[in-house]
Amino acid sequence: MAIKNRTTHLMVMFPVDMVEEIEAYKFNNRIKTTSEAIRTLIKIGLEETEKLEEE
Repeated sequence: MAIKNRTTHLMVMFPVDMVEEIEAYKFNNRIKTTSEAIRTLIKIGLEETEKLEEE
């Protein structure tokens, strides 16, 4: 039986200015954790990429 909602731990390094932007996004959108903000931003980026590929 497959496990749903499984997560994987990844170590990723970001430039300081990008971390500041992520933290600002987290604050402005009332997101509780930096990890959740990063996942949200990646999801938005992936969705936008898919839209561009469909055109």
